[in-house]
Amino acid sequence: MKIYLQKITLLILLFSISPYTFSQNSAAVKGTVTDGKLPVEFVDVVLRSSNDSTTVVSYAVTDASGNFLLENIASGDYQLQFRLIGFKTVSQKIKLAGAPLSLGTTVLQNDTHVLNAVTVNSRKKQIHKTDEGFVFNAASNISQTGGTATDMLKSIPTVAVDADGAISLRGKTPMILINGKNSAITNMDQIAASSIESIEVISNPTVKYDANAESGIINIKLKKNNQNGLNGAVVLGGGFGAKGRMNSSVQLNQKTEKWNFGLAYDNRFAGRTKKIKGDRTNYLIDDEHFINQNRNDERTEGLQNLKFNADFTPDERNTFSLEALGNLETQDNDETLQTKVNTNTNDFFSNNTRHSLELERSKVAEFAFNYDRKFSDDRKSLNAGITSSYNFHRENTNIDTNNYDENQMLTGNPFLQRTHNYEKENISNATLNYTFPLAEKSIIETGYKGTFRFFNSDFQSSDQINNDYAINPLASNIFDFDEQINAVYGMLNSFIGSTENPKWKYNLGIRGEQVSNSGKTQTNSDAFSNHYLKLFPSASLQRNLKTDEFLKFGYSKRINRPDLDNLNPFIDITDALNPHTGNPHLKPEIIHIVEMSYNTEWDNYSFSTNAFYRNANNTIKQYAVLQDNGVVLLRPENIGKTITYGLETIFSFKPAPFYDANISVTAFQQNIKADNLAQDVVQNAFSWYGKMIHNFIPWKGAKLQLIGNYNSALATPQGKRIPVYNADLGFQQKLGKGNARLGLVVTDMFNTLESGYKNNTSLFNSNRTSKSDTRALLLTFAYTFKSDFKEKLLENQFSTE
Repeated sequence: MKIYLQKITLLILLFSISPYTFSQNSAAVKGTVTDGKLPVEFVDVVLRSSNDSTTVVSYAVTDASGNFLLENIASGDYQLQFRLIGFKTVSQKIKLAGAPLSLGTTVLQNDTHVLNAVTVNSRKKQIHKTDEGFVFNAASNISQTGGTATDMLKSIPTVAVDADGAISLRGKTPMILINGKNSAITNMDQIAASSIESIEVISNPTVKYDANAESGIINIKLKKNNQNGLNGAVVLGGGFGAKGRMNSSVQLNQKTEKWNFGLAYDNRFAGRTKKIKGDRTNYLIDDEHFINQNRNDERTEGLQNLKFNADFTPDERNTFSLEALGNLETQDNDETLQTKVNTNTNDFFSNNTRHSLELERSKVAEFAFNYDRKFSDDRKSLNAGITSSYNFHRENTNIDTNNYDENQMLTGNPFLQRTHNYEKENISNATLNYTFPLAEKSIIETGYKGTFRFFNSDFQSSDQINNDYAINPLASNIFDFDEQINAVYGMLNSFIGSTENPKWKYNLGIRGEQVSNSGKTQTNSDAFSNHYLKLFPSASLQRNLKTDEFLKFGYSKRINRPDLDNLNPFIDITDALNPHTGNPHLKPEIIHIVEMSYNTEWDNYSFSTNAFYRNANNTIKQYAVLQDNGVVLLRPENIGKTITYGLETIFSFKPAPFYDANISVTAFQQNIKADNLAQDVVQNAFSWYGKMIHNFIPWKGAKLQLIGNYNSALATPQGKRIPVYNADLGFQQKLGKGNARLGLVVTDMFNTLESGYKNNTSLFNSNRTSKSDTRALLLTFAYTFKSDFKEKLLENQFSTE
């Protein structure tokens, strides 16, 4: 790994002192927007090339003082446009010749047709479409504020999150990146919603992204201020569900001409409850035939994040960035599980109560260094970076089990156990990306990425015997996992037609990934090693029908490598009758994907739809097997071949100045061929999910948001997950001049959010439901000073599981 890091560092230094460093042909554009009296906030400032009106060169939004800044713009002729609902659009031509340009004050004129209907309050766009998907503005989501990234994702169009926090796109788990990079933070509950700037959904990734992105990529971008001078913001919140909850965040930033320093801290603390009910019938087992379980969890959880960033821009061409993130998560869970077992004649067989006190502590440290190089030709760019994440997780559990007779009388002494699970993980990335023009109408993108992962898990289980704890060797082990992925890619981007109005756009690319991974347990009972080189081509063709309307076709080959949870062979015996484990012998899925998308936009409406077809071999699914002793063991298996096809649609509209909405629906059909499995498997299943986001401006300075989610039953290999649905409400009111705001949030208003599944096989039938205290009432207060965080930090949501 050290050799790779040394090579990347050397490349960074070589490029940073190259002759191009002394070329200064790019500039910045700045100015102020007012309505003739007062500054106007949240005006879209869009810069397009005079030679290509379909391509946005740079984009900004005015801050609370009406100021905007567009940086690193190459010399040339441009069209600058100012847009905001309630005002007439202003356009002007500008010419840049390498020197900064100050436009002074631009005055917007009121649109009298709109203002006759209602007083207009400016807001930043909630969803911004891109060629590869869309970007969701996290600050616009006032009903999902102050909790975690999991909570925020529940309100993102086309993203499905179940009641247990499992995230999916088109029925599969997506690749999740933090600031565009792989991270040791794999649990989205470790990221506070108040620290999120935006969430990018890439439904059609090209070869410049990791091939391990079968259903797409979710990129979570954390906040980083670029406002000049000293800026800051403070948020406080509190409320209650079944128990009390509170959170806070503080951000400070200092920016000068060449330096930008940022420091942020946020936290959230909450008490939670959860109730789980389950029953199972084992058809061919007479003794342990009917099983009924009831579980009650009392949990306290805490999350703290500390983030630091420093940017150095010695000139208009070179930027060096350093980021450091520290994360501390605590969780104490007091769990009681009661299990009753009857025979096939419904006679008493056994009854026990298992009580466990689980103490979890997680620490994450993440560091990133990045170098960006601009050139006089804006089609040319260089980027290099090194990141490293460290995750330390400790879990200690004390367990006591009491057995009862059929009259509920205690029998024998309590059975005492003690377990620990200590995990250490490091993920490091080295990247180098270079883009350059091949011809007037063609650009080449190429690059390298190295991913290096090291994981160690030490699980130990001890039983009390004669007042001493003795290690149980059958339930204890150490698991080590190492992985290296070296990838290179090349992609051609080009167009057909005039520069001003290209009729066709296309790209062709190929990515090669060399993978080497190995894992072993302390006893070497589950050792494995994989080494393979695979190529992943992609191609797309886009037909531009109008400036804001296009039709696009695409093909890509991808892979779904088993993650650590799927490979780790440890058997989790939290529930002795329903243990689960990983499978170190899993093979990666190979997937071929074909897509067709259509997108169009009008002044107050936008519509996009994407039809997809996915053919996957060696599909990985969780599969349950009934053991001879009545225990059902759940572990992932390669179940065969799966064909998935479906349609996802996003429709945004603003029929009135005081109201706008977004509706998204994803529907897909799965056809499963699992000849390698012994038991019966679901072969065909239809699933869909959708959500609606309604935004209202009831009066000046106020916002009201209502979000509804529905996820239909989702097929599993042996049954289905139950439907999931909920509704959240958020309200926010500006105070004074707008630097302070008061918010009210009601999560899961109708208390409907729960998870569960139903399995029905030839050997057993099982049902399970899980309900947390997801309904909560929350009050928030936020204050900013000299800051463009006004919309970004007014987020104060608590987790709804």
